[in-house]
Amino acid sequence: MLTRRDWLRTTAAAGAAVTLSPDILRALERQEMMTRAIPSTGEQVPIVGLGSSATFQRVARGDDVTQLRNVLSALVENGGTVFDTAPSYGTSEEVAGRLAGELGITDRIFWATKVNVARRGGGADPAAARTQIENSFEYFGVDEMELMQVHNLGDLPVQMPIIQELKAEGRIRYIGTTLTPRGPQYQGLMQAMRDYPLDFIGVDYAVDNTDAADEVLPLAQERGIGVLVYVPFGRTRLWNRVGDREVPDWAREFGANSWAQFFIKFAAAHPAVTCVTPATSNPEHMLDNLGAGLGRMPNEEEQQRMVEYVDALPSAG
Repeated sequence: MLTRRDWLRTTAAAGAAVTLSPDILRALERQEMMTRAIPSTGEQVPIVGLGSSATFQRVARGDDVTQLRNVLSALVENGGTVFDTAPSYGTSEEVAGRLAGELGITDRIFWATKVNVARRGGGADPAAARTQIENSFEYFGVDEMELMQVHNLGDLPVQMPIIQELKAEGRIRYIGTTLTPRGPQYQGLMQAMRDYPLDFIGVDYAVDNTDAADEVLPLAQERGIGVLVYVPFGRTRLWNRVGDREVPDWAREFGANSWAQFFIKFAAAHPAVTCVTPATSNPEHMLDNLGAGLGRMPNEEEQQRMVEYVDALPSAG
């Protein structure tokens, strides 16, 4: 397994691919990652994690998963722990679990996955839900899992009691639900936040997609529910908008030395957010992402400036 120092040396040699300042390199070496408390227990988790949709999911389907091995190593060896995945992300669960086992880092990862066997227009079969959950345990090679969420509010009356039962048995430490679409469907998410004893929710939130900040994130704060943020880059949307522009100089005042750090820091700046989990299959990008957890987060005035800056850019596509 590559050590943290090996990764820093590799990154320094690949400066054309990702620019990390000497301060960030030194800070990563000391693992000075900012953490946030999970509201229901006070347990601290690093504010930047790793998602496994998008490119991670695509690479996991291939024969050569070396890059994913290196991404997981970079995550754990540089202060990260949270790995977010789902059965619907192809072979991401299976591949990540196998690689973590080979690297000897299974017990150092905060495994966060999902369950949803509900069919469109129909309900969820409890037996199928239990089978899907047991498969996740087997893939990760663990007896106890950190977080299980019902994916996209799928048949909560059937699937939520199952994971509540597993939490009561001590097999799952935290439970929650997720919703990635925007708009009116937030009402269903907020109702679930009121109806169930959730530890977490998962939502999309980005500098050009702040809908969740209107009601969902404040409700999470009110009810003491942790928040995982997905797609802080808007998948490729924000990259298309910034193009080849340089990060504005004023963003460096709060430690955003790359666009990835700019976008992640915006999402992480909201006080309701527990962890931001951008997906990547590139270990250099993983290190760059982790750099967003160093230093301070932008204050409210700076966040507004970030929104205005991005809003002024041409829309993607």
